[in-house]
Formats: sequence, structure tokens, C-alpha cells
Amino acid sequence: MHVTKGDTVRVMRGDDKGKEGKVLQVYPKTGRIKVEGINIVKKHRKARTAEETSGIIEMAAPFHASNVMLLDSKTGKPTRVRNRVDKDGTKERIGVKSGEVISRAR
Repeated sequence: MHVTKGDTVRVMRGDDKGKEGKVLQVYPKTGRIKVEGINIVKKHRKARTAEETSGIIEMAAPFHASNVMLLDSKTGKPTRVRNRVDKDGTKERIGVKSGEVISRAR
């Protein structure tokens, strides 16, 4: 998947097009992600204990990862990414047009 938890992304399609947020959760099996402040839905919640209150809460719902693009940390523009493995075994994500390293992982 081209995004990971903690990345800043911009929504490219859908009702929230143009909004930016931080990735909260990634579901690799289904290809979906949750982004902070994006795709907000209302959920009816029943009180589970005597102290809790029932009510309607707003929460971010997952949506498909293909609807977002990763933001380049240097330019702040959306970019496509590719992966490269260095000789020392470090995996890097690189912006396609700029060719600069966006993040590194082991």
C-alpha cells in the first residue's frame, strides 16, 4: 500500500475532495484507510455500562486508499510514490517526479 499510518495525505476524489489529514489506521487486506477529519459518519452508540451515556457520536469511517495521494514533505504537493531498496537493506519511498526520499523504513 502506498500510505502508512502517520502519513499526511490529500483526498483526491469524493465528498471530501481537497481536504488533508493524517492517516490514523490502515487496513491492508481490504485496501482501506482511516484519515483524521475525513469521511465523518454518525454512529448510534448504546451505553455499555451504567455510567456511560447513549447517544450519537461522530467518527471517521474507512475509505479506499486509492482516493488519496501522499503529500511530499518538502513541497507540500501530492505525489505518487515508488519503493526502492538500498544496498544496506533499507527500504525507501521516493516521490516519482522529484526523485527525493519521502520516508525510510527497515
